[in-house]
Amino acid sequence: MDIRVPELNQVLIAGRLTRDPDLRFTQKGQGMSSFAVAVNRRTKDAATGEWKDDLTFVPVTVWGPAAERCKEKMKKGSPVIIEGRLTASEYTDKAGQKRKEMKVTARRVQLLTRDAAAAEGGEEVHHEAEVMHAEAEPKSDVSGIEEIPF
Repeated sequence: MDIRVPELNQVLIAGRLTRDPDLRFTQKGQGMSSFAVAVNRRTKDAATGEWKDDLTFVPVTVWGPAAERCKEKMKKGSPVIIEGRLTASEYTDKAGQKRKEMKVTARRVQLLTRDAAAAEGGEEVHHEAEVMHAEAEPKSDVSGIEEIPF
């Protein structure tokens, strides 16, 4: 008897952009933005009692009009929450070597911002969020992109 296993591929990360988003367009004109998010996890070393950072850099791709908004609104250091799915791809680098890459294809990008007026006045700082919903990744229109990854 086979056990039916539900298939779930959902990723949720929060962190800061490591660089400004890169925006490219496919041959059919669909926007694709790529960037990486630095996700930090602080842990306490049991032996020394010191706090250490466990930093992970997660590559992210956003498709459609949301990709263009990411380029306009986000920059290196921007705090974001990314919701999407984990995808794997293979490519050949410039040296002719085959490479594999895991990345998050975003379904939703939430840019976190501070209320600047409240921060300057010494008041409690409120976080506002701008949410960008991405379109699905095209099935066959990736040929217009010269090289992957970015």
